[in-house]
Amino acid sequence: MRLDARLAHPPARVFAYLADPARWPEFAPAVEFRQRIDEGLPEIGSRWWAVDRIFGPFKVRFADVLEVIEPHQRVVWHSTSPWNSRVEYVCAAEGEGTRVLADYEGDVVGWLRLVALLPTFVLRRILLRDFRGLSRVLDAEARAAPPASGAFSSAERHPA
Repeated sequence: MRLDARLAHPPARVFAYLADPARWPEFAPAVEFRQRIDEGLPEIGSRWWAVDRIFGPFKVRFADVLEVIEPHQRVVWHSTSPWNSRVEYVCAAEGEGTRVLADYEGDVVGWLRLVALLPTFVLRRILLRDFRGLSRVLDAEARAAPPASGAFSSAERHPA
C-alpha cells in the first residue's frame, strides 16, 4: 500500500520523527512502546524493541530494524515477526511543507492476518491516522517555539 501525505512543516522536522522510533508513541495511535536495543548512534542495522496495540487490548511484540537512512529524505524500517513488514518513508519539500510518500509491504503471520482482511480503504484510513497525529505534534511544537531569530516581540516593537 502506498500513502501520499502532506504536512505543513519542513522535511527536517517531519523526518526527525519518522527516523526515530522512540518518538513514534507521540503521534502514532497503535504504537505503545519503542526502546533502542543497541548502543551508540543509530546506524543501518540498529534495532528497537517494539509493542503495538492492535484491535483494542491486543498487543504485538517485535523489533524494528533500520534498513536505510538518507537524512531528511528517506528512511526504511523492517519490522520482524509477526509483522514481517517493511515501510519506506520518502520526504520531499513541497512549498513550505513536506510531501511524504509511505510504502508499506509485508507478510503478517498468525492472528495478525486478520488485519490483512480489512478492506484497503480501512487500512489506508488507519495508517493515515499516524500522519494526522504527526501533524498535530508538529503544530503544537511550532506554536510553543520562540520567535525566529531576528523577529521582535510586540514589546520590542512598541516599547512603553
